[in-house]
Amino acid sequence: MSNRETRQSAPSGKKETDRSGKPGFAARKAAADILGNVVHKKRPLDGELDASSGHSGFRSLPGNDRALVRAIVGTSLRRHGEISEILDRLLDRPIPEKTGRVVDILHVAIAQMLFMDIPDRASVSLAVDHAGLDRRARPYKGLVNGVLRRLGRERSDLVSDLDPERLNTPDWLWQSWTDGYGEKTARAIASAHRNEAALDLSVKSDAAGWAEKLDGKVVVGGSVRLNRKGAVDALEGYEAGAWWVQDAAASLPARLLGNVQGLSVADLCAAPGGKTAQLAAAGAAVTAVDISKGRLKRLEENMRRLNLNVQTVVSDLREYKPDAPFDAVLLDAPCSATGTIRRHPDVAWIKKPYDIEKLSEIQRELLDRVLDWVKPGGLIVYCTCSLEKAEGELQADAFKARNPGKVDLVPVAAQEIGGLQHLITEEGYLRCLPEHAADADGEIRGMDGFFAARFRRS
Repeated sequence: MSNRETRQSAPSGKKETDRSGKPGFAARKAAADILGNVVHKKRPLDGELDASSGHSGFRSLPGNDRALVRAIVGTSLRRHGEISEILDRLLDRPIPEKTGRVVDILHVAIAQMLFMDIPDRASVSLAVDHAGLDRRARPYKGLVNGVLRRLGRERSDLVSDLDPERLNTPDWLWQSWTDGYGEKTARAIASAHRNEAALDLSVKSDAAGWAEKLDGKVVVGGSVRLNRKGAVDALEGYEAGAWWVQDAAASLPARLLGNVQGLSVADLCAAPGGKTAQLAAAGAAVTAVDISKGRLKRLEENMRRLNLNVQTVVSDLREYKPDAPFDAVLLDAPCSATGTIRRHPDVAWIKKPYDIEKLSEIQRELLDRVLDWVKPGGLIVYCTCSLEKAEGELQADAFKARNPGKVDLVPVAAQEIGGLQHLITEEGYLRCLPEHAADADGEIRGMDGFFAARFRRS
């Protein structure tokens, strides 16, 4: 297969070795371990890759090898369905359970061989070494070697008739997207998920100037999309607090509150704080509420770097009661996060349909609670980073139906979001999809899947 999207070669600099004695072995071993923890044990990828509390093997690696692990695991998850199908074609019978990391070792090797710029010989050799050093996988060392060598010989025939969009999307998500948007759009969503998300920045001011300084382009909502990636904290303006990382789509809900200068605004479920920063930078008196003390601590650290003053409250929204009603409320409700699969490819494989059901109940409860937290005439913006209509359009429709005479829908206008009319539904909601154009010319594509609805308390 020729389209190898992830251009990642073996790390340079300090070479990490393990019991195999070969450079790069520890990185592959960590990648297989982490992949297995995500796919089989449903552990979030961010937790596994946390520099202070994540997978111990990952934390012990030097920087270059950590980057390689991220690339391998990310590719393995984005292509998980394809790799599983290829593996089925290569095996005469399924690999038994309780065989250590055999399946994960094979997935990691196949990801490198088909979708990354890593030589086959290195991928095969290190996979065989890993199987040989895993007590439970050792009996399958010959199988690993044979399967991967056969893949090297027959790759063209094995992959020629694959349907990547369908294979890389779990059945329940495919059904949800085809029911909600039609098969053509479902395929476009799935295709967008094969590519890693761009790096977008929200800036305090002068988006065009920062785009020029950082080699980027201005996209929807005045965000700056960078043309390259690297260490964020090494970029100009980071230490000065001139900008923060935030997907362009995620910046739109806060903009729907309009001019917030001098207003009291509640940012609910606020961490990691992108919307909090937007509101504070626009002159609002922001109360940021989140259930996680740790996440709220990181929000506070971000606000200090940005030199922005906000009030923070650690609380479950189902128990929180404000001292006085706010001028406006932004509710970024807990959701399945299926709109963020481009940057969090584990979401597709760790979420299940019952998560949507459970989260929809929480969203309904929170919407009803916050209605009384805003002054009469004040705005409520409800948003989720989900592609599921049960967490977006249907939730907003139900909120209107439950509160006749209490709330009025305020439709989104194209001029509020950079003229991107295609992001507005017939009802007047905001709906961003991963394949959507992020600029008025349609030249720059891709953003998080997001939904937002704006209401005014009567």
